[in-house]
Amino acid sequence: MSLLAAASLALSGCGQSDAQTSTTQSASPSQSSEPLTVSDTWIKTADSGMSAAFGSIRNTSDKDVTIVSAAAPVATMVELHETVMGSDGTMKMQAKQGGFVVPARGELKLEPGANHIMLMDLTKPVQAGDEVTFELKTSDGGTVTFTAQAKDFSGANENYTAGEGSGSATPAPSK
Repeated sequence: MSLLAAASLALSGCGQSDAQTSTTQSASPSQSSEPLTVSDTWIKTADSGMSAAFGSIRNTSDKDVTIVSAAAPVATMVELHETVMGSDGTMKMQAKQGGFVVPARGELKLEPGANHIMLMDLTKPVQAGDEVTFELKTSDGGTVTFTAQAKDFSGANENYTAGEGSGSATPAPSK
């Protein structure tokens, strides 16, 4: 029972809350001509375990762009996640198969309780005000780098769906 409570707390970084705040940070393509820009980025504070990053990704080109992976130095594993309704009626997080598609001339929102970048097995605490650098890789081999500022956030209670995605995450308590 306490393991379930700990898992629920650890995953609150992906939940929704009216107290959400965000900052505007722009991405800059890194050694690539990728047409993506990233703004309104932020990452949930956490002492250990898991966290999540959010923001908006805009595609200025006439072709869809697929983001296939993400990396950040504060976590040993970073996954592109979606939140879906589980068979038991609760919201669950899972790796987004095929990555995130940013539509041509469109935008993809990364939000609590929806699509987000999941950081697992944090290598150090992420404290309010910290700046965390992320690198996104696209299906055509391009990269986009952006920085997100850490903010305190109290979210909802989605669960991580083990076996879907990497399945190797071990939830740990977080703020």
